[in-house]
Amino acid sequence: MGSSRFPKRFLIVVLTFICTSVCYIERVGFSIAYTAAADAAGVSQTSKGVILSTFFYGYACSQVPGGWAAQKIGGRRVLLLSFLLWSLTCAFVPLDPNRTMVLVIARLLVGVAQGFIFPSIHTVLAQWVPPHERSRSVSFTTSGMYLGAATGMLMLPSLVKYRGPQSVFLAEAALGAMWSLLWFSYAVDPPRAEHPKATASGFGESQLPTKGSSKMKVENGVHSTKSPTIPWKRIVMSLPVWAIVVNYFTFDYALYMLMNWLPTYFELGLEISLQEMGFSKMMPYFNMFIFSNIGGVIADHLVTRRILSITKTRKLLNTVGFVVASLALMALPYFRTSGGALFCSSVALGFLALGRSGFAVNYMDIAPRYAGIIMGISNTAGTLAGIVGVDLTGRLLEAAKDAQLDLTSPESWTAVFCIPGLLCIFSSFVFLALSTGERIFD
Repeated sequence: MGSSRFPKRFLIVVLTFICTSVCYIERVGFSIAYTAAADAAGVSQTSKGVILSTFFYGYACSQVPGGWAAQKIGGRRVLLLSFLLWSLTCAFVPLDPNRTMVLVIARLLVGVAQGFIFPSIHTVLAQWVPPHERSRSVSFTTSGMYLGAATGMLMLPSLVKYRGPQSVFLAEAALGAMWSLLWFSYAVDPPRAEHPKATASGFGESQLPTKGSSKMKVENGVHSTKSPTIPWKRIVMSLPVWAIVVNYFTFDYALYMLMNWLPTYFELGLEISLQEMGFSKMMPYFNMFIFSNIGGVIADHLVTRRILSITKTRKLLNTVGFVVASLALMALPYFRTSGGALFCSSVALGFLALGRSGFAVNYMDIAPRYAGIIMGISNTAGTLAGIVGVDLTGRLLEAAKDAQLDLTSPESWTAVFCIPGLLCIFSSFVFLALSTGERIFD
């Protein structure tokens, strides 16, 4: 099961980190490649918006089914099948902006396939990672999203320039195929999974069914285990689950809004060309990568050293992350230089990532057996928040123009950044009031 120097669970975490990186390279890559092809073909902005948003509808629809499938079939298998589906779609779909229906179907397929990935990852991590390593393991895995987004933004425009937009699809398919081969070759289920009292990765606590929570029977002298019925009603009625859902909504609202509209703020609000900014425009995403891992290390240190309980640790990091992010977001429109705007956006995204060590690990604390399902519910809320936030921001800016406000003025952007800032404050209070680090689902 791996050497003592590099246990198998560490390899699983590294592979899931690469997985999230590749997924976000694909998301950023499609936007870059399609935008270049659509602009060259003279496609309208409305049509471009339809194609670019299609992914999120498929993604939102498959989150909860993804958690259910990972629970029933196994996260390891669902993760592999999902990766193969979106990779094959990228490999065989032609990037022709005039074939709108083909691209819509393709983006729906990719969205549905990637919707299964994150619930599956968290199901795998809940099985493999012991409690005292959860924060840094989940933080490291999810930080791959930010590193992938930054890498895609830096590398793929050159690929489009020299090899054409279709080459991005082929490169993404190749990355997906290589990761799938690695996962198939090295990923396994936790040891002794057939034993009713087996523990996840041989550590601490049982993540697998026990006599008190599952039906046991003996066939030919061998114990077999039936998966317990998923307590859907208890999950939906649970206040700690809703605390996680609310914080996911806020996090993704702020993240997707900044990812989609921060370039527009630089171009129109500050009248600064992104081309002139060079590598500095990627600092907010690198900051997310750094702070995500810092938060994980701090959380596990506080828990392992028994400085704070799990509950207090989650609440502390969530509160600090979201409150500081809210202040940075609300201050952002009043910084009128590229350096000031980059500083504020980097602080906002960095501390949002720090807050993930609170809410985004919490479902493993309260329900490790149903981590994929709760993650699927939460990520559905987050995806819907992204759709709402991106659309609402555009409407706010159009309203500012209709009111004869200049988009270079802070007043045009105040509501854009204050809404996620106020949501961060509200979500931090919700998490303080309703969350817990204790297991509430056996």
